[in-house]
Amino acid sequence: MERQGRIIIRGIVQGVGFRPFVYAKAQELGIVGTVQNAGSEVRISAYGRRFEEFCTLVSQGTPLSIIDSVEVSPLSGDWPETFTIIQSAKGTMSGLIPPDVATCGECIQDIFDNKGRYFEYYATSCVNCGPRYSVIRTLPYDRERTAMDEFPPCTGCAGEYTDPRSRRHHAQTIACADCGPEIALMTTDGERIKTPVPIQAAASLLDDGEIIGIRGIGGFHIACTGNTAHKLKRLLGRPEQPLAIMANLRTIHSLASLSKQEEEELMSPAAPIMVLDKQDITAISQVSNLHTIGCMLPYTGLHHLLFSCLKAPFLIMTSANVPGYPMITGPDHAQSRLKGVISHILTHNREIVNRCDDSVVRKGNIIRLSRGYAPKRYRVDLGDRAILGVGPELNANVTLYQGGFAVTSPHVGNVRNPATYAYLQETIDRLSRLLQPDIRIIAHDLHPQFLSTRLAKEMAEEAGAELVPVQHHMAHIAATCTTPCVGIAIDGVGYGTDGTVWGGEIFTGQVPHLTRIAHLHPVVMPGGDLATKFPERMLYGCIPDDETSAILQNRGWTGEEIRILEQQVAKKFNTVQTTSTGRILDAASALLGICRQKTYDGEPAMKLESAAWGKRPEIWEIPFSHTGNCRTLDTPALLKFARTQFLKTPDNPERISEIASSFQHTLARGIAQLAIEAADQAGVTTIALSGGVAYNEAIRTTITNEIRLQGLHLMISEHYPLGDGCISFGQCVWAGMKQQ
Repeated sequence: MERQGRIIIRGIVQGVGFRPFVYAKAQELGIVGTVQNAGSEVRISAYGRRFEEFCTLVSQGTPLSIIDSVEVSPLSGDWPETFTIIQSAKGTMSGLIPPDVATCGECIQDIFDNKGRYFEYYATSCVNCGPRYSVIRTLPYDRERTAMDEFPPCTGCAGEYTDPRSRRHHAQTIACADCGPEIALMTTDGERIKTPVPIQAAASLLDDGEIIGIRGIGGFHIACTGNTAHKLKRLLGRPEQPLAIMANLRTIHSLASLSKQEEEELMSPAAPIMVLDKQDITAISQVSNLHTIGCMLPYTGLHHLLFSCLKAPFLIMTSANVPGYPMITGPDHAQSRLKGVISHILTHNREIVNRCDDSVVRKGNIIRLSRGYAPKRYRVDLGDRAILGVGPELNANVTLYQGGFAVTSPHVGNVRNPATYAYLQETIDRLSRLLQPDIRIIAHDLHPQFLSTRLAKEMAEEAGAELVPVQHHMAHIAATCTTPCVGIAIDGVGYGTDGTVWGGEIFTGQVPHLTRIAHLHPVVMPGGDLATKFPERMLYGCIPDDETSAILQNRGWTGEEIRILEQQVAKKFNTVQTTSTGRILDAASALLGICRQKTYDGEPAMKLESAAWGKRPEIWEIPFSHTGNCRTLDTPALLKFARTQFLKTPDNPERISEIASSFQHTLARGIAQLAIEAADQAGVTTIALSGGVAYNEAIRTTITNEIRLQGLHLMISEHYPLGDGCISFGQCVWAGMKQQ
């Protein structure tokens, strides 16, 4: 039976090879008509006897596409003679293009085929792989609206672009050595090195011990071999910070233990940095002195070519920006900022329109939501009004909600500095340009002095939008569960509704009506943020007595320093009250002499976890108390017990590791018990867990086991980070649920 109709497919259908896919199916089934990009949807007019079969096949989409809906309506008029791809038009903006993805296996084969057009060309890509978000300026996704508009295709590329049999049919990033972006090797003074093969020359420099900057698809990496790791850390002023490596799969297997799931994630198109357990905790300590190592595979043509020339088994690949600051994208900026650290820059001349850092994943949990995963589009019903969530202060991103979907940006950074604050504004502008929302609600953190709060107020005043403040830890729970539950939020810091610093919270209720029912015992942070940098101050704030003072004195604190600290705590001068789980872990790390000074974010707690790794915990009594109307886990009492154990054998590394393991285990059991009691009182069976402390495998596993032993259901977000990378999404959820 002959049929005809108009098919409108919505979802992530831009930048995924959808039009050539539709064209190929039409040719295969004898369908005539047209296919067109319109905004963020694909419109198809189709005529033919096998229309129903055609409709079914195109509704399945391409590997990178995500189909939200397929709408079929009648179509009248004469049948055309052929099937054609027609010029893009304006349309709805409910969808988005996919994130940047790794170079596919077929393109890698092309790069190493010495008889092919793409032999040794670093920017080889097709409809199934390569840059997307980092090159797009606006939708619809056509070459003239990307960074590739500066590189008109040569005859060969134009031929493949128009060839329905080619997997580069309508591939907007198609390019070759004759027409595409070029690679250059330069000094930090901007002098171009004369070499026929810049990538090979760069590999030789790396093997010779040089440190170089490499411009990727979303920004600059600093690269060196393992033998140069100490030098790199010294030059960066980060002597203790673990660094990520790039290597082939065989090398990664030799260094780390991978589950089947971890290997699949590592090899996925997202190609994230995977934080993996080491085979040998003492191995490559110059790269990471933890029990884990961050590993990623080569994910661009440039990386594959570089490793084909390299003698070293792996490269350290760390973001070139200062932690918390935006990615460095331009060669001039890299030359000025990295001079004295790197000797050369391996760069290209394609603009990075949207910067994008590497994503980081551990044990299936996203730590940093970025390249390969973001912009992240998530289906959720938050009402009819468009919502903007501007995120937290640290590890920020932004989320825009409209029309049943939340879109979260790649990682932005720490919005305490002007550069990252400007990048936050830039990111909002970029997403707004792609999605074109009419923002009616702006959600922000409860803290009145955050720069993001100020931005939200300015934007709301300008747009006439409603402002919705959202408490940090309640946003964590909102990002995890919207049904009645008990929520556990365990992290570093967040401004509480009582004006103190929270971070170890138990809530009951349903978003947006959560009640704080339990928490960690409030302790003092002497000097505020100074206590996070020097965790021995945090230790004294938790247990301010003579025994703690004696420990500090034995470690070199002067009598005057101790006297000032004691008076500061006693008089509560320049102190902050906190229930932070992160700060308790810092105090334990300081008590055991594991970390006395923080040199990178999360260091004391991460080193405590590594010290405890593999040690069987002892079963300690869990101390509970009450503060006001809330039941509390008495963390000072827990630390005192740990101190008693420590002082028995303060110089025994094995015993210190056992105490670290037992402390973490008891802390986690206590948190779980507070939540279980709250669930029993509230009559709910679901417990939601979020917060950066939940990345600690021992703590997360213990909480999970304790809750499941009671027959309760534990929810942990599979789609968003457990840390603050979920906050902007949680803010949107909270604001949307508040309107319903």
